Amino acid sequence: MTSTRLEAFSDAVIAILMTILVLELKIPHGTDFAALSPLLPIFLTYVLSFIYLAIYWNNHHHMLQATESVNGKVLWANMHLLFWLSLVPFVTGWMGENHFAPLPTAIYGVVLLCAAIAYTILQTMIVRHHGGKNELLARAVGNDLKGKISVALYVIAILAAFLHQAISHAIYVAVALVWLVPDRRIESRLESSEK
Repeated sequence: MTSTRLEAFSDAVIAILMTILVLELKIPHGTDFAALSPLLPIFLTYVLSFIYLAIYWNNHHHMLQATESVNGKVLWANMHLLFWLSLVPFVTGWMGENHFAPLPTAIYGVVLLCAAIAYTILQTMIVRHHGGKNELLARAVGNDLKGKISVALYVIAILAAFLHQAISHAIYVAVALVWLVPDRRIESRLESSEK
């Protein structure tokens, strides 16, 4: 099976998740700025989660552009990733509605951690599926230092949620900022291979 069908399915799921995220934003019952203040935590979690979903969509797209075909293991690894991403709207709403309380903040991190691990598994399954034939992706991924650092930071953020939630939030934002710029490793390899 070619990777284009998997990419189209994943694109649709992520688009639906982004739509669900925005549906969590409730319309205020007033017309002044005071009516907006209770919605600030919900809005901030929405922005962060939207950025995370956009990052996953972007990097997923680049990875599949370097992938010619997929097998059953890749399909299941992709579904595993989509499962964790599908929980993002739930944990976003829970953390925002409860004004960044410790447990929702930690569970938000658990979902981000599991999504990061699932992405790494998907990446590994794609590289293994192609064996030595897709050196482009294998070289681009390399030892994935950025991915490993992200996983470590998520673990720290989960634990920090029970000490001081602001530390967790700062870590979640920092990891998002690190990944906000598209992963150039794959894109640059694709561009050089086309020349």
